[in-house]
Amino acid sequence: MYDVLAVREDFPVLSEVIYLDNAATTQTPKQAVSAMLDYFYKYAANHGRGAHRLARETTNRYEDAREIVASFLNMGVENTIFTKNATEGINIVSRGFPWKKGDHVIVTLVEHHSNLLPWMRLKEVGVDVTVVTPDIQGVVDPDDISSSINENTRLIAVNHVSNVFGSIQNIEKIASIARAHGVRILVDGSQSAGNLPIDIGSLDPDFFVCPGHKGLLGPQGTGVLYIKEPEGIEPAFLGGGMVSSVTAEDFRMEPSPAKFEAGTPNIPGVIGLGRAVEYVTEIGVDKIEEHETSLAKEAASSLAEMDGVEVYGPENRAGVVSFNVTGMNAHDVAMILDQTRGICVRSGYHCAMPGIGHLGVNGTVRASFGLYNTEDEVETLVSTVSDITSLV
Repeated sequence: MYDVLAVREDFPVLSEVIYLDNAATTQTPKQAVSAMLDYFYKYAANHGRGAHRLARETTNRYEDAREIVASFLNMGVENTIFTKNATEGINIVSRGFPWKKGDHVIVTLVEHHSNLLPWMRLKEVGVDVTVVTPDIQGVVDPDDISSSINENTRLIAVNHVSNVFGSIQNIEKIASIARAHGVRILVDGSQSAGNLPIDIGSLDPDFFVCPGHKGLLGPQGTGVLYIKEPEGIEPAFLGGGMVSSVTAEDFRMEPSPAKFEAGTPNIPGVIGLGRAVEYVTEIGVDKIEEHETSLAKEAASSLAEMDGVEVYGPENRAGVVSFNVTGMNAHDVAMILDQTRGICVRSGYHCAMPGIGHLGVNGTVRASFGLYNTEDEVETLVSTVSDITSLV
């Protein structure tokens, strides 16, 4: 394992609160923030739009970050597209795919709204959508996906890890099923990139998305989209930087990734993301996974032993634990945790209303763990929830 206390020194806010809202956004280490400050203070210019020294430095640093991220996830640089978040990446695919009326898409009930709404909207152009139901622990049976495939199925969209249940889907088997049927697959890695080891080259999805601001420890406003065959997707935006030539009658687009990055990108954010991914690499994703899952299992087990506390999700979970205190609103529980012990958790639907509805509740309290959380913080969470149960 790594020295968690030493890691915590790189995240100053952790001295003020117990931060357990990592599934929404992680804190960004000082090293990544310093890299962004260097951009603003030392060489700020636009990307790919000048011959002067600052423009060259900016472009080099931006493209260095692309190489860092591509290497981290084991995917081609030309297939690595920067977006402002995972949501944008999914929408680029859903809007740029060559759909025909009668085409069929398969999604699951445990998706974040960002990996559900873009596919549901395709109904407006005649695309059929099947939503596969998981078990009560949020685990999707790959055989249920397989049985939903028909001759018109074009794409399967599925998350790697549920942001509600913490359930880890069998992405390898689902991808294998997709390939066997000649169906494309999009994997939403929002809760897994940086938290679990991911090898895009081995997994071989057609599309993969993840935000920069979660397990990758980067700043908000950054994301990554992988497209296996970029020529098959039309860009969502047109403009500067994505064309090689323009006349009064026509234009020619640059190849990927440039053709998907029209306009001025989030240059400092991407540079910060590159440094953050280096930070994750230095610690080791396998070690981070072991640490986070250990804390989550400890929290889930301890909470489940309490009378009046309902814990959701499987035993084999990622670093996410959703629960409720019987007789209390999830928001009230979250507020008490914050006001009494400075514990920051998420409460509500977590942008996953169908998944929460599957549980038959009106929201949950969600504690999600990061590489910097400690066993002492788990104990504080558990003891405080125990105190709350005595109020009911």
